[in-house]
Amino acid sequence: MTSNYTLRDEIREYWSARAPTFDDQVGHEIFSEAERQAWRALFLRHLGPGEGRRALDLASGTGVISHLLDGLGFDVTGLDWSEAMLARARAKAAARGTQIRFVMGDVERTLESRASYDVIVTRHLVWTLVDPEAAFKEWHSLLKPGGKLLIIDGDFVSDTILKRMIRMLERLKGRASPIAVASDAMRQTHERILRQVHFSKGARAREVVDLLRQAGFAENIVDRDLKRIHREQAKHMPLLKGLERATQHRYAIVSTKR
Repeated sequence: MTSNYTLRDEIREYWSARAPTFDDQVGHEIFSEAERQAWRALFLRHLGPGEGRRALDLASGTGVISHLLDGLGFDVTGLDWSEAMLARARAKAAARGTQIRFVMGDVERTLESRASYDVIVTRHLVWTLVDPEAAFKEWHSLLKPGGKLLIIDGDFVSDTILKRMIRMLERLKGRASPIAVASDAMRQTHERILRQVHFSKGARAREVVDLLRQAGFAENIVDRDLKRIHREQAKHMPLLKGLERATQHRYAIVSTKR
């Protein structure tokens, strides 16, 4: 490993390695029309209909959120820094005949034009940020006056008895399995990265809102009513995983640029 290899490089490589199986996981891809409608309801509640307004999907991955926004009538750009993720997103968009623009970029330094978006959406991004203060200032600058930022995130770090039980069962089930070994290696990389990001102790809504205020955002509303989404996701998960999802500190935050 060279001396100029950074945490951001490791994060990029980690998610690029996850790209081939990213859409296999509940919480990444959408596996039912009921869940799709639950996401649509959340977006409509906080953002309203697209009506041609410009939307930026940050850390767009394979384009799941980008396609939801496109279906609501937004003019969508998806930004990600993993070429492997972007390749899958572009292939999916081509197959579905959408006009979503996918670009490579760092969410903390996007190089997108200032005051050019009506809406910015992030899902499960904030908890991975190296420098959320810089990121939030960047996102604030990209929005038009009155523009909305919608963050869907949570504390996926804090340990619980339920999480410990799940880990124990996974270890027992995966013993001596080559797949489990690969998963363990990926988990170790994930844990090493997590120890170094800003929210290494968990991205709690209150701390996120405090940083958003410092970046200039106003009317920071925390919405914890994500039960409809989690209920539909749990139908496609093992029982204990579904219970874990239902008990985690998950939330949506909608913020406005004055």
